Amino acid sequence: MLKMENHDELLREVFGESSDSEDDDPQHKHIGDPIPSWEQIKEINGLWLCRDFLSPQHQSSLISAVLNEGWFTEDSHNQAMRFGDLPAWATELSNSIREAVLLGHHVSKSTDLATSNGATGDCLLPLNLLWREPLFDQLIVNVYHPGEGICAHVDLMRFEDGIAIVSLESSCVMHFTRVEAGSNIVEQGEMHLRVGKIPVHLTPGSLVLMSGEARYLWKHEINRNPGFQMWGGQELIQEKRISITLRKLRQVE
Repeated sequence: MLKMENHDELLREVFGESSDSEDDDPQHKHIGDPIPSWEQIKEINGLWLCRDFLSPQHQSSLISAVLNEGWFTEDSHNQAMRFGDLPAWATELSNSIREAVLLGHHVSKSTDLATSNGATGDCLLPLNLLWREPLFDQLIVNVYHPGEGICAHVDLMRFEDGIAIVSLESSCVMHFTRVEAGSNIVEQGEMHLRVGKIPVHLTPGSLVLMSGEARYLWKHEINRNPGFQMWGGQELIQEKRISITLRKLRQVE
C-alpha cells in the first residue's frame, strides 16, 4: 500500500533524496523535476498519453544510449529487438515509467493507490501490471526515416497486457481504429457511437501507455506518407523518428 500526505513526500519515496553527485547525471530525476502530466484519450479505455515524460536533456541522453549500442550503424538496419535481460538504460526507462505512473495516480486521485483494484477506466495502469516483476522484459527499437511508418495492427498475443511506447526526435500522429469486422462501432451502455480513426499526437519525449481495451481491441498505425501527418490543420515536418516499445512476454504454462 502506498499512501502519501503530500507531493514532496511521494517524490522522495519514489526518487530518493538528491545529492551533489547526482546533479551531473542527466538521467537522474530530481525532486525539483516537473511532475509528469497525463492525458486520457477518452474515446479509448486504457489509452493514456504523457507528453512531458522525458525532458530534452533526458531525451538526448536516451538517444545517445540507444545509438551507442551500435544497432544502427548501417542504413539498412532500422530495427533492434531484445528479450530477457534488457540494457541498463532500458531498465532505467522501465523504472521511470513506473515512477511516472505512480506520480500520475497520486496527483490525479490523491488517494490510496490500491483503490484502482486492477481495473482500467481512469486508472493509468492496473496495479497487477504496474507491480509485476519485471515490468517489461522485451524491447523493440525502431528508426523511421521521413515517409516511413507502421501498418495498422494489434500487438501479438505472445505479449501480456500493458505496453509502453516512447517517442523520440520527430513528432508524428498515431491513429487508433477499433477492431471490429467491417464496422467501426463502439458500444457505450445502450448507445452505439460510430467512430473513425482516433488521432493521437506523439511529440518528442512523450510516452503512450496501452492496457485493456486499448491494447487488445484497438489497432494502432502511423502513416507518414505526404498528407497524412496532419495536426491542428497543418502538416507536420517529418524528420527521423525513434520509437522504443517495451512489453512483457506472456508466460507459457
